Amino acid sequence: ADDWQFTLTPYLWIPTIAGDVKFEPPSGGGSPTFDLGPTDWFDMLNFAAFLGGSAKKGRFSMLSDMAYLSMTNEPDSRLASVDALIPGPGLIEIPVGIDVTLDTETDLTGFMWSGAIGYELLRTDTSYLDAFIGARYFGVDVETSWSLSAAITTPGGTEVFPAEGRIEGSTDLWDAIIGVRGQFALGQSRWSVPYYADVGSGSSDLTWNAFAGLSYGFEWGDLLFAYRHLEYDEGDTGLLQGFSFTGPAIGATFRF
Repeated sequence: ADDWQFTLTPYLWIPTIAGDVKFEPPSGGGSPTFDLGPTDWFDMLNFAAFLGGSAKKGRFSMLSDMAYLSMTNEPDSRLASVDALIPGPGLIEIPVGIDVTLDTETDLTGFMWSGAIGYELLRTDTSYLDAFIGARYFGVDVETSWSLSAAITTPGGTEVFPAEGRIEGSTDLWDAIIGVRGQFALGQSRWSVPYYADVGSGSSDLTWNAFAGLSYGFEWGDLLFAYRHLEYDEGDTGLLQGFSFTGPAIGATFRF
């Protein structure tokens, strides 16, 4: 169409969360890695908000997506390992058995925003395909408290991580992304299949985001059912290591 077309999509996403959080060493200690899951999103949720939108004129489009999460993970979080610098051998990883963790609690607050500019590659009466390029920001604050059955020590008996304590970390990630999105109808029905995929890098070693689902059309817009996966990996020294959000989503797309 020659005129601007806009969409607004509030949605609810219910992911399973999994990954490792690697903190900087506390004073005089080793660098701990905590395993967070996989855990059910409902077990962790304090507050969440999700909103997507687009604007399109002719073949050009602008896309945006926002997500805010505040959650607390207790039953599925544990200390996985501690990296310690030992005179002689150097940096060594000390694995921590699951039976050592008596109690842990992890509070995570994250905000994600992505923006992109797209160009329509293909359109028929029943489908379209856009390519886009843009950027995604992900800022996260993580705080973990722990209680272990014993302090973590080196083979020589030197304590490198206390039995109890609290530690926190944060990161702000900006990544360039490139991807495709589209939709195709199922025959002559009101049902269609929307899809989206992007991949990027920058502050993180790798991030990727994808979803596919079913959409049912009404006069006012579409009702959407989808399955989405978002993943971040900052590498061996980053706060987030193989951190992922995976699960179903439901939303409504309003067209105007």
